[in-house]
Amino acid sequence: GGGLPALPCALAAPGWSWVLVESQLRRADHLASACRRLGLTDRVEVLHARAEDVGRDPDRRGTADVVTARSFGRPAVVAECAAPLLKVGGRLVVSEPPEAEDRWPAAGLATLGLSPAVPREADGFGFASLLQEISCPPEHPRRPGIPAKSPLF
Repeated sequence: GGGLPALPCALAAPGWSWVLVESQLRRADHLASACRRLGLTDRVEVLHARAEDVGRDPDRRGTADVVTARSFGRPAVVAECAAPLLKVGGRLVVSEPPEAEDRWPAAGLATLGLSPAVPREADGFGFASLLQEISCPPEHPRRPGIPAKSPLF
């Protein structure tokens, strides 16, 4: 994900490489500038693109150990954009309100190869953790904008 929580995670995990995906050019430029100022350019790439397009890129599909997001859309949109990026065994970690319940239905997630969210809380912040159990089917993600217009669940 672009910005939060990815930048703090990148600072906290210096042994990892990161790709920050941001669809808005101005925000992508700001993230790239922040990465330069923080000395992260050797291991953090800022990608100006829509998540749906990145998920269909054969060089990026199924390559991520972890995808983070600060709920840039409804759970169905976040899941459909993230699942194609994850390796089998990878995790999607989404910041959530601590009181959020039943936002990640098992049947909908299964269509993307994901298992249901495990709600967690750390220092007053809530997040959901989902596991990519099998590869995301090739028909996902759908074209840009379609996941939000016609959510899977």
